[in-house]
Amino acid sequence: MDLELAHGAGAPRKRQRGESWGGVLLLAYQSLGVVYGDVATSPLYVYKSAFAGDDITHSAGNEEIYGVLSFVFWTLTLVSLLKYVLIVLRANDGGEGGTFALYSLICRHVRAGLLPGGGTSEDLAAAEHNRGDGAVSRARTLLERYRLLQRMLLFFALLGTCMVIGDGVLTPAVSVFSAVSGLELSMEKETHKYVGLPVTCAILICLFALQHYGTHRVGCIFAPIICVWLLCISMIGLYNIIHWNHHVYQALSPYYMYQFLKKTQTGGWKSLGGILLCVTGSEAMYADLGHFSQKSIQIAFISVVYPALVLAYMGQAAYISQHHSFENDYHIGFYVSVPEKLRYPVLVIAILAAVVGSQAIITGTFSIIKQCSALSCFPGVKIVHTSSTVHGQIYIPEINWILMILCLAVTIGFNNTKHLTNAQGLAVITVMLVTTCLMSLVIVLCWNKSIFLALGFLVFFGSIEVLYFSAALVKVHEGAWVPITLSFVFMIVMSVWHYGTIKKYEFDVQNKVSVNWLLNLGPSLGIVRVRGIGLIHTELMSGIPAIFSHFVTNLPAFHQVLVFLCVKSVPVPHVEPEERFLVGRIGPKEYRLYRVIVRYGYRDVQQDDLEFEKDLINSIAEFIRNGGPDQNGSLEGADKASEKLSSIRSGSIPLWEEDGEVDGSISSNKEINQQTVAQQRKKPRFVLPKSAQVDAEVRAELQDLMDAREAGMSFILGHSHMKAKSGSSFVKRIVINFIYEFLRRNSRGPSYAANIPHASTLEVGMVYQV
Repeated sequence: MDLELAHGAGAPRKRQRGESWGGVLLLAYQSLGVVYGDVATSPLYVYKSAFAGDDITHSAGNEEIYGVLSFVFWTLTLVSLLKYVLIVLRANDGGEGGTFALYSLICRHVRAGLLPGGGTSEDLAAAEHNRGDGAVSRARTLLERYRLLQRMLLFFALLGTCMVIGDGVLTPAVSVFSAVSGLELSMEKETHKYVGLPVTCAILICLFALQHYGTHRVGCIFAPIICVWLLCISMIGLYNIIHWNHHVYQALSPYYMYQFLKKTQTGGWKSLGGILLCVTGSEAMYADLGHFSQKSIQIAFISVVYPALVLAYMGQAAYISQHHSFENDYHIGFYVSVPEKLRYPVLVIAILAAVVGSQAIITGTFSIIKQCSALSCFPGVKIVHTSSTVHGQIYIPEINWILMILCLAVTIGFNNTKHLTNAQGLAVITVMLVTTCLMSLVIVLCWNKSIFLALGFLVFFGSIEVLYFSAALVKVHEGAWVPITLSFVFMIVMSVWHYGTIKKYEFDVQNKVSVNWLLNLGPSLGIVRVRGIGLIHTELMSGIPAIFSHFVTNLPAFHQVLVFLCVKSVPVPHVEPEERFLVGRIGPKEYRLYRVIVRYGYRDVQQDDLEFEKDLINSIAEFIRNGGPDQNGSLEGADKASEKLSSIRSGSIPLWEEDGEVDGSISSNKEINQQTVAQQRKKPRFVLPKSAQVDAEVRAELQDLMDAREAGMSFILGHSHMKAKSGSSFVKRIVINFIYEFLRRNSRGPSYAANIPHASTLEVGMVYQV
């Protein structure tokens, strides 16, 4: 629905980002610091993780190191380059990426969303027109018909989202800890034990403290660091290839993967849990799509990141292949392959790059939580848009600090990279599996491609990822339990919030009342109309909300002018003044009932209460002067009210307020000087142009609006509480009465509520029995 509201509200401006080649190249440069920091720093720990423990050992025959290099190269090529960069990045939901974007994309093309309004009418109409035939049409019908399949689809999306959040906790810890571990080569083991952990924690705290500056600012700071880092590791890799083993390129042949598994068998299979870390950051690359653009991310990876990583991994393998007598496990890591004279400068660059690498998954976590919140699958959080030109560049304070606390907890708790990388590996590969499953549905349901093409995608990439997933899963007792635990907690939070939102929405829909009910209240309950304007805030865009019927039933009076106000945030930077207000009428003209939808872009600053009141009254006055149609008072008219709203330019009829007791008639003067604002009550007057033709009925309606404005404006807000019905199951009572209510009390409410003056606010409490 928000996308429908955004139509004509500046929506085309959103697509202007990166249209010119200069803009694309600038975004590609910035993406190096935000998107690719994670995958660029993976050479710090991939080989060390692969050879950690007793799974495999480095022998003089070099079968192990050549096999690991072959696995790293083909995994990076097939998963990061082919799957994500060339295919998955094309599946964006309004420019947004990530696991939940795939779910949202499916719901917008198929009636598979568990909440109404999952897709716009244009999307669903296009889906109906192009349902495909044969197997494609049957797949679409099955998903629309069976509730169980829809729940499974949502479960997969939530699982992937929870694992991304878990990755957001683990990746900063792994990257920074691995970079700091280079100090082992310059100090004694006992000394490093007391230095490494405090330094890591201090760096992590600084990293999360930088997030509020925004992606575009941080990207400009971080991009040079990653450029230097990529240049550094590629040059070192090239040096090692030439100096130590220039035949190492032969290990890129898939034959060495077969030889590796043939020799190492079970141990080699278990070591895949460390090898898969070479593609960590690929999912973050997709999740960060909203921060940049598809072209910019593809250009940066293909031209800069991928060649540098291949050289870096080949260089490490070339060095290790000529050194077989390692005393300690850290010798198999990154720093030992760095020439001794360069170790200290490279250590500094690596630590900076690790900080940058953590940025990718943090910003990706912000994006995916924003998508979940928009689809009512995550409690309300404060979303700060840090760029006026790129929609997806956001910062979420609450999530930032939660990630920081959890990241510090796992870093201090494990205090070693072995358990941290085991945990990270399971989180990374689970997200990739979920993305593969959802992407196969997108190919069929959204792109209308052959079901055999989708199955080919699923089988090819799914078989690769299942192999890695099985290897990561066996490390549950060695740290992999952390993402499982984190995902379980976040899954409960998101599932409960989604379930409670569904029940609340169903209650609102079932208990909303028709205009007939409202119009018949007068003779049945002795309703009186008091002076003033009553603003009833509601999320519903049609019908009368249950909270208002509850209010009128218990206090049989409402204002002489009644406005049902719906404030909506739309996915565009700014909404022009002439497009901000949508105004319609509920019932016959003489009842003075209006519906107003106010639209704000994500970079718009909501007006203070005085300016907002003026613009609101101006918009209603202009609607009245234009002769807005009245509804017929029937239920059908109420339900279709949102379809008959008119876009009104605020300020078309200037509202002038003066002091003292003056005539309340409508002034026809063209220009009136505004008098000094005083403390006493203002007399409102509408300034109509002399040429305006206003009949008596319109003049009377405008007069009533002025009288009501003079009497004052009251804001009526709903304050609902959820409670399970008597006789509900024990689980439902726990979920609704305790968990959902706890989340509701501690989540953020609508942003407009903060700008409403408390002196004229009336909160109506209501218990929702669900």
